[in-house]
Amino acid sequence: MNPTHLLKISVQAAVITVSSTRTLENDTSGKAIRDILVSAGIPVKHYAIVHDQIEAIRSEVFNAMKISNCIILNGGTGLTNDDCTIEAILPLLEKKIDGFGELFRMKSYQEIGTSAMLSRALAGTSNGKVIFCIPGSTPAATLATNDLIVPEIVHILSHAKK
Repeated sequence: MNPTHLLKISVQAAVITVSSTRTLENDTSGKAIRDILVSAGIPVKHYAIVHDQIEAIRSEVFNAMKISNCIILNGGTGLTNDDCTIEAILPLLEKKIDGFGELFRMKSYQEIGTSAMLSRALAGTSNGKVIFCIPGSTPAATLATNDLIVPEIVHILSHAKK
């Protein structure tokens, strides 16, 4: 990576867990994401748990975008009838970051095998901010945040702001 094109950006994160069963007490994925971000020096300005409903997800993302430039949604990215995170977020994206999903599935394949193909992990930009949609399992959320999001967030935001 060429550091000369990186902007001096203050990353402000939001973590949104999409689930009909998770609570503040048992949201291990949301906690893992927040802990990784804070350990990397990225403040988490917004945290919420929302049900698997398109309008609820979008509303929470709009709230998060008021104070955050890096929004990470975990959960609702699978193939079941109630998984609708991708459907909620895709229309909001100006540019998709196809490589994010591809790399996530590749790294997941190394850990869990062919079932990695069931993930619809997604990332893209909207209004100079970046939105990540990752699976809700704690290992998947940890993998995505540690290996892909934290190392590239400033680089991604530098491009999204241009």
